[in-house]
Amino acid sequence: MKLFTFKQFEIQQSKDVFRVGTDGVLLGALADVENASSILEVGTGTGLISLMLAQRNLQAEFLGLDINDAAAKLTQLNFENSPFHARLKNSHQDFKTFETEDRFDLIVSNPPYFEESGSEKDKIARQTVELNFMQLISKAAELLSEKGMFSVIIPVEAGEVFISIGKENKLHLNRKVSIRGIENAKAKRLILEFSSQVKEVNESDFIIEKSPRQYSDQYLELTKEFHVFK
Repeated sequence: MKLFTFKQFEIQQSKDVFRVGTDGVLLGALADVENASSILEVGTGTGLISLMLAQRNLQAEFLGLDINDAAAKLTQLNFENSPFHARLKNSHQDFKTFETEDRFDLIVSNPPYFEESGSEKDKIARQTVELNFMQLISKAAELLSEKGMFSVIIPVEAGEVFISIGKENKLHLNRKVSIRGIENAKAKRLILEFSSQVKEVNESDFIIEKSPRQYSDQYLELTKEFHVFK
């Protein structure tokens, strides 16, 4: 296993599970977690996003779900080895058939998004084979608390469809962060946050690099409590 070290926790990684990536780091750092006391992550992978959110919110209780048994076991290992382990639980389970009486103040996901791929690696994590957007959104709508938030990171090309499906499920866009890989480039990812409440949409831009292999001041500031920069 390859170790990825953050300031307050470490992530064990495996060749069988999608590894730590920028999308997960951005969602873990930008999702609105301040007022949440119960948080559900759909598709934990390594457990990165829940661990980042647990560092940002010191009271919240977490549940992670992953349909991939290898990912669920890896998440469990990373949760147990973290300083937040008492507040973190995970389950090897299919979100589509997940049943609970609990309702969550935040549901967060870095969902599968490639319709097809020539590679077997990351097949479940990176393709819409096990969970499509409609299934993800409709189930999230069922499980949100009255003032709960649903937060995702997706490719910019999928934004309009995702927002439209949200409306069909009475989830309204409250926040939109357009993420550019490098300054002056087109946005490549969106962080979208939804709730059942109709609000004026808070829109912002985020730049990862100011030049090739040079992080922007915005990214360095956002991740300074997480990344160990050499």
